[in-house]
Amino acid sequence: MHIRLPSGRRLHTYLKIGTFVLVGIFYFAFLFRESLNAFEHRERTTTSGFEAAEYAEPSKLKLKQLHRQRVKQRIRPSVANGSSAVASDISAGSTSTLNPAYEYSEELHSRTERDLKLRREHLATVCGRYKLHDKYPPNPWEFFISPGHNNLVWCNVFKAASSTWLYYFNILAGYDLKYLQRTEVQPLELARQRFPRPGLAELLELLPSALSFLFVRDPFERILSAYRNKLEGNRNSFYKALGTKVVQRFRRRSASGTFPRCGPTFEEFVRFLIQEHATGNRFDEHWAPVYSFCTPCSVNFSIIGKTETFQRDSEFIIRQAGLESLLLGKLPRRKLRKIANRARNGVKSEELVERYFADLDRSTLDQLLKIYRIDFELFDYDYLKYYNMVHSWSTDQSTTATTAIGNAGRRTANATSAPRSIIAGPD
Repeated sequence: MHIRLPSGRRLHTYLKIGTFVLVGIFYFAFLFRESLNAFEHRERTTTSGFEAAEYAEPSKLKLKQLHRQRVKQRIRPSVANGSSAVASDISAGSTSTLNPAYEYSEELHSRTERDLKLRREHLATVCGRYKLHDKYPPNPWEFFISPGHNNLVWCNVFKAASSTWLYYFNILAGYDLKYLQRTEVQPLELARQRFPRPGLAELLELLPSALSFLFVRDPFERILSAYRNKLEGNRNSFYKALGTKVVQRFRRRSASGTFPRCGPTFEEFVRFLIQEHATGNRFDEHWAPVYSFCTPCSVNFSIIGKTETFQRDSEFIIRQAGLESLLLGKLPRRKLRKIANRARNGVKSEELVERYFADLDRSTLDQLLKIYRIDFELFDYDYLKYYNMVHSWSTDQSTTATTAIGNAGRRTANATSAPRSIIAGPD
């Protein structure tokens, strides 16, 4: 069999054809790439044109945003505490707030400063009236100091928005946000690892140049919140032993000689507080009066925040300290109930005060006021309203009064007999 090889001329032709095909492929690939580049360039040009047009003719919303940014850049907040000031620039780019409905403005800033000034003046007046400066010297036990953040000093009042500010201080301590949301370690324990309890000398040295603050709450709402969170139903394992102790001390035994397994009632808890105060025992920090452990008459706090204006006061503090970028908008919504240590059923203690205080008589209320009346006066809360909630008769004096006195008549009698003047002085 013979194999016929192509001649040299035919091979040369094949090579030419192959070369033309390759050149054509490369040429079309080049054209395709250039087309893509031209398309991308045209898109960028169109987008730039839209942006230029938007900048040239901004909408009303855009104008408002630009105006707010210019206003924020002009603000130089200062702490009006009479002896020191903390100045900080407000970040123009930080627009997130603790409360989405809250809009920062010069008018709101001025109104907040005025309210805080009135609170400090009122506190100073009460402190001077009762000469509390010497009776309650500075107590650094519950203070947190963060020198690296414009000398921020906070006294932790438990059951007065303390959980939220512990979360903030843990952010200042450098903990990762995701870690704070998933960890089972108590926020107070985490914070104390980075912010140990200060000594008295350290506190006194730092206070003149510090932005110092605390948050307060209606004293009776605060102790009710502490009772519901720590003792009611004996659900809190750490306070279960204390709850059992209160029941054994103040509850009458049943016919079988045993006690019910449920925790103490609110009335039993109040009687426990009265007895502990009478014997001079140290109170748990969750229901200890503020005047005795934050000593506001001896510590010249820059800001006295209240839970009733918590959103506004917290944002004011954060902006005064220049910590907007670190703290504003950092509370996760999904974990907010856990972080704020809210009640399981979501009902706030202030909504239940009348129901719980209806179990007390007037004599018990008088004794309870001996413990917390100074807090009521220092922070300008009304204690007279509680006389309209309790019943006027004593449980020990009468067992038939419940059927003789109607609910409406009881309210009227209480309103008539409630004291109309502040008691002369503290115990």
